[in-house]
Order: sequence, then C-alpha cells, then structure tokens
Amino acid sequence: MTIFADMITLEDIRKPVTAELAAFDEFVERQFTAEGELLSDMLRYALSSRGKGIRPTLVMLSAAMNAPVKGASLGRRASLAAMLVEMIHVASLIHDDVIDEADTRRGKPSVNARWQSHKAVILGDYILARNMNIGLQSGQFDLVTHVCGSMAALCEGEILQDDCAANRLMSRTTYLDIIYKKTASLLGVSASAGALAVGTTRDKVSTMRRFGEALGMAFQIQDDILDYTPRNHAGKPACNDLCEGKITLPLLTVLEKAPEPRRAELLDLLGRCHEDAASVERLRAAVETEGGLQTAAEVMHGYITRAVEMLSDYEDSEYRSALVNLCAYVAERDR
Repeated sequence: MTIFADMITLEDIRKPVTAELAAFDEFVERQFTAEGELLSDMLRYALSSRGKGIRPTLVMLSAAMNAPVKGASLGRRASLAAMLVEMIHVASLIHDDVIDEADTRRGKPSVNARWQSHKAVILGDYILARNMNIGLQSGQFDLVTHVCGSMAALCEGEILQDDCAANRLMSRTTYLDIIYKKTASLLGVSASAGALAVGTTRDKVSTMRRFGEALGMAFQIQDDILDYTPRNHAGKPACNDLCEGKITLPLLTVLEKAPEPRRAELLDLLGRCHEDAASVERLRAAVETEGGLQTAAEVMHGYITRAVEMLSDYEDSEYRSALVNLCAYVAERDR
C-alpha cells in the first residue's frame, strides 16, 4: 500500500463521506442549543471554529469501511459517535486555552480572550455536560461508555505535562504517555467508535482503535515538530511549547544524546524561554542543528507506517484509500 500521494487535502479525504459529514453537522446544530443570548453566542462561536474536523471524519470513514452493507446510509448512531468525540475535543481546546492563557485559536480570538476565562471554563463544562446528556438520552449506552474513558485520559495527560514542564523533566516513556493521553486516545476512540456504531466485530473495533491511536501519536509528534517551524501555518505562535517550558520530542531527542554539560546548558535555556526571545531562538536553532527535528520525524513516520499496516486486512475501497490518505496528510501537514 502506498502511503504518500501528491498534495493530499482534507477535502479529498472527506469526499467518500461528504453526505455523512453534512448529516453530522446538521445533527450537532440541532442538538447544541442553549437558553440565553450570551451562552448561545458563545456556543455558536465555539462550534463555528471547530477546526479540521479530523475526528468526525475518522468516525465516518471507519464506520463506512466497517459497515456490513457497503454504501448504505450510516444513520444516527454514526452521527452520535462523531458528536461524542468531537464535543469532548472542542471542550478540551477551550479549557486548554484557559490554562495556557492563549489569546488566539486557529487565527481567531480564543473563547477566553473574547469572554474572559471564567466564562470559557463554564462553556467548556456546558459542552461536556450537554454532550453526555444527549448521549445518555439517546439510549446508545455502548457508544457513550466507549467514548467516556477518553475524558479522564485527557485530564491525566494535561496534569502530567504541566508537572513535567514545571520541573523541566521528561523521559521518552513519559512523553509518549502524555501524547497518548492528550491526543492519541481520543483519535483511537474516534476510529473505534465508528466501527462500533455500525455493529462490526469486536476484533475490528479493536483494530480500528489501534489504527486511530497510531495515527494520533503521529499527529501529535508532527504538531510538536511544527512548533519549531518559524513559518508554520498552525494558527499559533512558533515555539509556543518552548515559551511554556514544555519538553516535546524534538528537544527530548537532543537532550537524550547530549553530554551532561550540554544538557544542563539546554535546560537552562529552556528555563529562560518564557521571558527571553533570544533564548527561545537559541534553543530552537540548537534543536534543528543537532538533529532533533529529523529524529522526531523518523519516530512520527514509524507510527504512520504502523497505522497503515492496521488497514492491510481490509479490502480495497474508497474508504480505506481515504484513511491511508489521512495518514499521509497527518505526516505531511504544515498546519
């Protein structure tokens, strides 16, 4: 199976499930309403800037590939599964921006920048509460149970990352645990929830979960690589992680092979990054020249290869091809 193709776009990847994603958007619009003008405005704003929509796309492609009748309408369960994972993601981003005191999200003012942090926290809580309420009222308890565990994992990953940043300590094992909990877990649940929604076998649900987790590990590592790119298109300032004292894989790989004096020097630079732009640039340049970006990219491609291999038992279809292309998109993206 070929992993890479030229100029893969999310629009191309979504094409096989365009109708299903349109039904999902309508489903979310119907379900997520609020009483009161302020809360309604905040909710509309948050939902209008949901970003790439990778998680619902992953749900729908997995559901379509695993559906017993190929090409049949996926129905309400697939839309519900996509809603459950996407709204957890949306709420987590709102809370992340409050924690990080971020003023922008994908080039637009963040919810906390527009309405203050305490209102943003309440909005994130409201979205989570409404999400679970809709799920439980639907009676689809298998889907709700399947997805809910990822909420705890997100919180665990955030706490662990903050603790490591505060102490400027990080091991390869801890880093991989953090990105599994913060990113890969929910992408794994997205892929497996799609398979579960159409009633496929337990083995295939498990396979799709491992596929999504490998894809999610690659996604976060690529995100961490892009943070070191001065002209990245990710909608956030370059070297944001360094400014927040976070040790991600590009820096970690340099620290792992550095002799102790050099390691101490790099960590000292990291400790000054929150207030000194010159330290940020020196550390960024060191990571680039000492092979941190290249080594991190090699690890990322290993996860991409693993994800693609998970699809090898599926017969060729436009849905499998789209998932393979999603792997390529994650590896090649610049935003």
